[in-house]
Amino acid sequence: MASTIEDIDDVTVDADSFRFQAPGAAQIQIDDLCEQVGTYLPATAVANLRRAFDFGAVAHEGQQRASGEPYIQHPLQVASILADMHMDQDTLIAALLHDTVEDTSVTLDTIRTEFGGEVAAIVDGLSKLTQIEFESQAEAQAQNFQKMVMAMANDIRVILVKLADRLHNMRTLDVLSPAKRRRIARETLDIYAPIALRLGINRIRLEFEELCFAATHPFRYAVLTREVEKIRGNRKEIVQKIGTRLKGRLRQEGLAATVIGREKHLYSIYQKMREKHLRFSEVHDVYAFRILVGSVDTCYRVLGAVHAMYKPVPGKFKDYIALPKANGYQSLHTVLFGPYGVPIEVQIRTHEMDQAAEAGIAAHWTYKTGDKATASAHKRAREWLRGVMELQQQAGNSQEFLEHVKVDLFPDTVYVFTPKGDIRELPRGSTPVDLAYSVHTDVGNRCVACRINNRLAPLHTALETGQTVEIVTAPGARPNPAWLAFIRTAKARANIRHYLKNLRMDEASLLGRRMLNRELERLETRLDDVPQEKIDQVLQLFKQPGLDNLLTDIGLGDRPAQLVARAFVTTRQEPSEIAPRATDHATPLLIQGTEGMVVTFPKCCFPIPGDRIVGFVSAGRGLVIHRQACSNIGEFRNAPERWVDVRWADKVSGEFTVELHLDVLNQRGVLATVASAVADEDANIKEVETIERDDQHSHIRLQLSVPDRLRLAAVLRTLRAIRTVVKVSRK
Repeated sequence: MASTIEDIDDVTVDADSFRFQAPGAAQIQIDDLCEQVGTYLPATAVANLRRAFDFGAVAHEGQQRASGEPYIQHPLQVASILADMHMDQDTLIAALLHDTVEDTSVTLDTIRTEFGGEVAAIVDGLSKLTQIEFESQAEAQAQNFQKMVMAMANDIRVILVKLADRLHNMRTLDVLSPAKRRRIARETLDIYAPIALRLGINRIRLEFEELCFAATHPFRYAVLTREVEKIRGNRKEIVQKIGTRLKGRLRQEGLAATVIGREKHLYSIYQKMREKHLRFSEVHDVYAFRILVGSVDTCYRVLGAVHAMYKPVPGKFKDYIALPKANGYQSLHTVLFGPYGVPIEVQIRTHEMDQAAEAGIAAHWTYKTGDKATASAHKRAREWLRGVMELQQQAGNSQEFLEHVKVDLFPDTVYVFTPKGDIRELPRGSTPVDLAYSVHTDVGNRCVACRINNRLAPLHTALETGQTVEIVTAPGARPNPAWLAFIRTAKARANIRHYLKNLRMDEASLLGRRMLNRELERLETRLDDVPQEKIDQVLQLFKQPGLDNLLTDIGLGDRPAQLVARAFVTTRQEPSEIAPRATDHATPLLIQGTEGMVVTFPKCCFPIPGDRIVGFVSAGRGLVIHRQACSNIGEFRNAPERWVDVRWADKVSGEFTVELHLDVLNQRGVLATVASAVADEDANIKEVETIERDDQHSHIRLQLSVPDRLRLAAVLRTLRAIRTVVKVSRK
């Protein structure tokens, strides 16, 4: 056996002989499905199901799948997968008809008339967006996913049918080209397997992962399959011995339990080998058992019994009964030092928890007994969907929405406490900002600081399970764009982007008004003096729904202010016919430092108040301010219509970044001396970099925050007075 996963591709093996044998891939008949459904649904439901099959068979008459089998086999297989999950009548009928609206002449109204509104709603949620032409496969995937999620919010059974549909498609991938197999498998692994996990449907998630592994890495899958087969006989004997000992100990304690030996799935083995660079033997020499009992109290008693039998591995105990996972999963997990020098993984749960772990939200329709495990899974799924719908409202487009949701689908959870003792569940790596947004959007927007275990901590601190976190807010605070670099949750990211996007639009509108008025002054008028009739004509000319939209375009640099100003004072004509004017004498645009994100100060010259400056309109960025001495302004000389005459206002707000370069003697403490001198002049060091040139000299690059050129001059004088500083220059 190759020692690590990187060596597997060098092993010669016939991958086709180790194809994953998907259960249920063989053809079935409607009689088989009816017999299957008849074990848990009444005869009337079985009759309705047969009627739906006949309806679908007629609709799909003459259609074939890529494999050559009649198309009706696909919806029949999808319904069979759902019948294994004991889904209700409407879900099964929708599964049989889910492709009729998309692929046949059957309309949604016909389905509604024949089979009811609930079936029609599920089918509608599953219909693909075939009428829309997308620019890319990614956009099509995102749009389809967005529609599916919105349909899920109305009826969560939509996703169950979709998962079953994708599962049967994965089981029959062999007829497709390798490239298409890999693309579909990657999409399944990125989206559908995590959704199945998030909704607690473990059996579908595991099969997705095995099928995707076989499709994306057939040779690695083949090698691991062969190795597992080799050791299966020896392992079986050891598993039986350990299982017998566990059963005997539980009988001695008077605990009624079912002990089941589990085998690791190939994809799980592959992931551990790849992520931890382990040998196959290091991953597979773990024996796993599941112990099922009748009550929660018995779970903890069994835990005590197995810990008394074999010593537990420190740090490997997880109590998912007291703190369920995000998908409602509940179980006790522990790892023991077992016999033969190998660890034993043990899961302890009730029968109801086991049903919920395997079927997830599907158990809600299967077990109508009101037990807490299945109710919890369904409730958490609903809460997740509500959160997803909030993301959908905040996202700018479907691809951004898909990006947010994919982030949310891969949580490795931590649990933290609020000052009131409430438990908050967050993905691993989350920060206090993520916690603030999980409480409420307003709390996140007004967050300024935090206390972790009663101590002040930076907002970028990664939270750990068990910490108590207090969020400090301020009425006038607003989200910081820098938060986007460290936040973890999709909700926080979506809300921050949404806030900043709206803020940027507001700032762009204000700047656009100032720029337009400046150009109108050259033409001896102002925007306030333009009659509404003329404004309406200009809006129609530029195809804008309102004045704010036009001003925002100007502020963002997407439309020249000169062009728009000329339109306000000329007769009606096409925008292409309005010639821009060269810059002439007019009042310069005053830069106040409060313009926000639509006025930027580039790193090529770091302009600060007091510098002689010039502005350029840049599409999408707004107004970019350069120093007049900046070497980069040469590229704008051939575009005079983009030049804006600007100067600093008399009163400028805020701190501005400036970069200094120092050549210093390479002596002990020189950096501390420089930092102390900067602090003495009340300037803040934002960034520092030291480069050793030779044994005698070093180069220091400093980025400082200063309010204006006067403060910078004071800093420069102080630095030049230091004996160990050879030279100081500004970038």
